[in-house]
Amino acid sequence: MNRHRLILLLVVLFGAALAAGLAWRSGVFRPAPPPSAIGGPFQLVDQNGRSVDQGVLKGKWSAVFFGFTYCPDLCPTTLHALDAADGLLGDKAKDLRVVFISVDPERDSVKQMKDYLGAMGFKVETLGLTGTPAQVAQVAKAYRVSYQKVGTGPDYDMQHTAIVYLMDPKGRFVAPLSPTMSPDQMAAQIQKDMRG
Repeated sequence: MNRHRLILLLVVLFGAALAAGLAWRSGVFRPAPPPSAIGGPFQLVDQNGRSVDQGVLKGKWSAVFFGFTYCPDLCPTTLHALDAADGLLGDKAKDLRVVFISVDPERDSVKQMKDYLGAMGFKVETLGLTGTPAQVAQVAKAYRVSYQKVGTGPDYDMQHTAIVYLMDPKGRFVAPLSPTMSPDQMAAQIQKDMRG
């Protein structure tokens, strides 16, 4: 093999290796992440009365939080922290939405969800989802959320799992966010996960 052909062969091999490395880095050849035990199919209704399924989680990063509108402390505090965290994301704020799923379908009607979210005045895009008791049980099971009615009468309480589930734009679970995190900590974690 003459010298020119050897040099040409080396240049071609180097170029192929460089292209493969760039493709790997961009994620073209990376294997898909393993299926998560968090998330799955569901059918619910949003605060505008529109039927939605798990496809509503696609296209943006979603912070999914289960709670109820009559919650006196943890739920509004967590939702306000998520709203404040969104405000710290800079130009990435447009890529995040909050999905608030009720574990209290008895009281959290479509109208109640709309009124509640409207009164909160969030800047972050927020979906409020509710449904029948069976639909809520299905989505709670998919997300490994436990919840239980406590007390009787109209002022009963709900005990529930209080983790925020960060989902990627393909609707896949990425990381949990603790409701005890500050908005700064939430924003830092979300930014880190957005960068991959």
